[in-house]
Amino acid sequence: MNSTLSLNRPVRNYTLGSFKNPKLIEARPSRHQLCSHLIDFSKLKWFGNVNSRTGSSVQQQLRDYSGESRRITSRRIRVSSNDAQFGSFPNKGGTESSSFAEFITSERVKVVAMLALSLALCNADRVVMSVAIVPLSLAHGWSRSFSGIVQSSFLWGYLISPIAGGTLVDYYGGKAVMACGVTLWSLATFLTPWAAENSLLALLFARAMLGVAEGVALPCMNNMIARWFPSTERARAVAMAMAGFQLGNAIGLTLSPILMSQGGIFGPFVIFGLCGFLWVLVWLSATSSTPDRSPQISKYELDYIMNKRQKSHAVESKPKTKMIPPFRRLLSKMPTWSLIVANAMHSWGFFVILSWMPIYFNSVHHVDLRQAAWFSAVPWCMMALTGYLAGLWSDTLIRNGTSITLTRKIMQSIGFVGPAVALVGLTAAKTPSTASAWLSLAVGLKAFSHCGFLVNLQEIAPHYSGVLHGLSNTAGTFAAIFGTVGAGFFVELVGSFQGFLLLTSLLYFLAALFYIKFSTGERVNFDESADS
Repeated sequence: MNSTLSLNRPVRNYTLGSFKNPKLIEARPSRHQLCSHLIDFSKLKWFGNVNSRTGSSVQQQLRDYSGESRRITSRRIRVSSNDAQFGSFPNKGGTESSSFAEFITSERVKVVAMLALSLALCNADRVVMSVAIVPLSLAHGWSRSFSGIVQSSFLWGYLISPIAGGTLVDYYGGKAVMACGVTLWSLATFLTPWAAENSLLALLFARAMLGVAEGVALPCMNNMIARWFPSTERARAVAMAMAGFQLGNAIGLTLSPILMSQGGIFGPFVIFGLCGFLWVLVWLSATSSTPDRSPQISKYELDYIMNKRQKSHAVESKPKTKMIPPFRRLLSKMPTWSLIVANAMHSWGFFVILSWMPIYFNSVHHVDLRQAAWFSAVPWCMMALTGYLAGLWSDTLIRNGTSITLTRKIMQSIGFVGPAVALVGLTAAKTPSTASAWLSLAVGLKAFSHCGFLVNLQEIAPHYSGVLHGLSNTAGTFAAIFGTVGAGFFVELVGSFQGFLLLTSLLYFLAALFYIKFSTGERVNFDESADS
């Protein structure tokens, strides 16, 4: 048997005498490669005869060391089933591949699960007023138009915070800003009953503060995912987080009446507020802003994340972002405008469907309002499911060699063209069940946008993803206000919902074309005035 270690073929066995070769000393094989099944103990001449007492002792020590090494390896390193042999981490792309079992039990999934919970609370705190506004209006004698003003007070705060919040996220990181945001919006929710009982101005202020605090939620989510997930997993991570966001609608709408029946009108505000405070305590104690600062993360997972991100411009690879971002250069690039247009259209469709579909089912299909709420709630559960499936597909495309740019355009095209076609079908629906099916299809396909423009924010501007999200979110809030208010005037002017649905469908088609034309999955240089 050849006693030297060959570097150009798989290693099966060798002797410690081989380490006299200086080339092998430079190679410094890792301890995981020195397992007992790779060593021929009969060749350990350097230690003497293995049958002697000394040789037997050394042999037993090496066996003990090898067994301990295997135990450490089994705890700390999980190898994908695609690997050819033990210790063979690289896949075809030259980086490690993460198995589903490793992914679902990893520290980064714990982070995204906490983000999903925060976004669920975000939407639940937002929509609880949609349920409480009916008894509040009856108790205070508010007109329908004034009730609309009370509900819109949330958007007053939400309009001003995304840009400032995004800037803070880029500077201080997502963990700290998210903790402050959840604390503030939970406090605003918790104090809403007191505000409503004391003065109308206090109530409007509490709702506006809720909007200000919730304006940082999505920029924080984007920042944390960009730091914790490699590009081949980001769409899946965003889909998981946004699933919580969509389920928050269902949670708020379904639990609020139950809590009101048990604890009065203000029961949901108190319960959801306390849940937010509890979330903050867990978030601060159990998560870290970046993987390398986490005391719970395994060495394998940390190496996996860092190795995957070496080719994708890690966020921490440059000095800290300037407090005042380069707004002029951000707005001078067409990829920025593709994201702004996409977010605006996404928000238009989201808030129009959220606000007007119960009334649509009631006025067009003559369904009872309670049943109409259920017809309108089903699509949001569909959106959570299809969003996760879209994330899996998107990440699979990238791992299989599809460019990030093409993948984002495919996802965004489905997320806009799909709802556009479904809304056309909705206008022709003759029964409530058919209409609900078309609406579920529209909202479900709309979730593909989360794997389009929403992930794209992290890719073109890793250092300015927070403020860029804030810019696009502000445009989305304007679009949401204009679409929600404009729908009412349009229906009064034309006399039907069908015309507004067709208008929304046309806007979806135009926004898809704009995004396909000007978007990119490559990093855009916003630090120089020259075009990139």
